[in-house]
Amino acid sequence: MDEKIDNPDQGSSHQDIVAQLAPSVASMDAAQWDACNSGGNPFTSHAFLSTLEDSGSVGPGSGWSSSPIIIRDDGGALMGVMPSYLKSHSKGEYIFDHMWADAYQRAGGRYYPKMQIAAPFSPVSGERLLVRDNVYAPALLRAAEMVAQENGLSSAHATFVDASQIEVFGQNDWLIRNDSQFHWRNQGYQNFDDFLAKLSSRKRKNIRKERRSAQSEVRFEILRGAEIKAHHWDVFWEFYLDTGARKWGQPYLTRSFFDLIAERMADTLLLFLAIQDDEPVAGALNFIGPDCLYGRYWGAKRDIEFLHFETCYYQAIDWAIAHRLQRVEAGAQGAHKLARGYEPVAIYSAHYIVDPGFREAIDDYLLRERQAVAQDIEFMASMGPFKRG
Repeated sequence: MDEKIDNPDQGSSHQDIVAQLAPSVASMDAAQWDACNSGGNPFTSHAFLSTLEDSGSVGPGSGWSSSPIIIRDDGGALMGVMPSYLKSHSKGEYIFDHMWADAYQRAGGRYYPKMQIAAPFSPVSGERLLVRDNVYAPALLRAAEMVAQENGLSSAHATFVDASQIEVFGQNDWLIRNDSQFHWRNQGYQNFDDFLAKLSSRKRKNIRKERRSAQSEVRFEILRGAEIKAHHWDVFWEFYLDTGARKWGQPYLTRSFFDLIAERMADTLLLFLAIQDDEPVAGALNFIGPDCLYGRYWGAKRDIEFLHFETCYYQAIDWAIAHRLQRVEAGAQGAHKLARGYEPVAIYSAHYIVDPGFREAIDDYLLRERQAVAQDIEFMASMGPFKRG
């Protein structure tokens, strides 16, 4: 694709914008890509996305075909990029459209391939329109629509869209979908006890009980960046394989992904290892963002009571407080996080449906779903662990 797009948001400084499909993120200049990823989200960085490609985690055989959309001004300067993929299934997305696919195919349509605008396998909100200037955001959306129309795709889906950008999608007639996650928010706490003091007595006692129980069984090694050695990655890979086999049937990431990410993104990596009898028995791998700690992968080879909560939630809170991060995002789902200080927040996705009749049906469904999600978030917030009044 090499198309000229009119960008109405440029007003009197109007110029032609050329949209292209790049063969991969890895084929692009890293500095230019990251100049568009101005928010610094690690999951839309050139290093993360190209590592997924180079490790074979996306690409042939995965059902994810990397097809990043790029836009340039009429002087050839790169003004925006979009991490997009042609997909032959709906796995690894965390915001599910299986019912939509079934309905479309029962009606005689072909739902796959579709376009997915996302950080693969990462239920982490972030910017999906990576632009040097916000005036170029609508042009990226027009380009995505053109790709869908010209290639006979049923739809394009931007998942885990940052709240700061969701309005842009809505203003350009993409359908908006709401869901929820649980995030921990730092209210200026000085330490973990300061955080606990804000909780109700019952919840505070329960967390202390869980921590004592887990810590009586294990000690923790906290490793960052280059401190994570090859033998640590070997044991963490075993943990990841076990979790992946139980959750998805087969892991999404390859072994080489972890080797490459350690080379390319060491400063963003934080590993909590639980040690029992001088042997690692569980671990949680986190990514460090500009203001957030992202819990991403976890696994264990022994069943120790409360170890999951300690390794994935409490250790993360402790570390975030010590390093003055604003929040912890501990992944998808998990209402059990509510009792442990994680609060419900809205998350967003945006959807471009090519067929008008199918779009109308999805629009009606999303209206009712948004109402239900809003009510659910309100109810969960009312059940939170924090003191009232």
